[in-house]
Amino acid sequence: MTCGQRTGVGLLAACYALAGVGHFVFVDAVVRIVPAAVPFPRTVVIATGVCELFGAVGLTQARWRPLAGRLLALYALCVWPANVRHALLDLGASTGLPIWYHLPRLAAQPLLIGWAWWAARVR
Repeated sequence: MTCGQRTGVGLLAACYALAGVGHFVFVDAVVRIVPAAVPFPRTVVIATGVCELFGAVGLTQARWRPLAGRLLALYALCVWPANVRHALLDLGASTGLPIWYHLPRLAAQPLLIGWAWWAARVR
């Protein structure tokens, strides 16, 4: 693995590790953005936090990187509706995060999917 690849995979792993920890630190806030069709939102938030942490660790291990990268790409695709819901909820609330937070986040989702897919192929 080149230095650039190592840096790219390491940054992605750090992003997912930070997001995973965030699911435990801010569990109530994350529960609020889970779409209503998802049963047991608190359990789902905790489970997705665990998935992000395992994915982050998996990216750092050459043996597990292909699986972790593919699963994190799929994961990012699956949580996109929650991110859209979060943006819509905040736009309607005076206490929500501003649009300049949400637009880059939503626009970056395909990049995050591609980044995870790229990491899956890094040897």
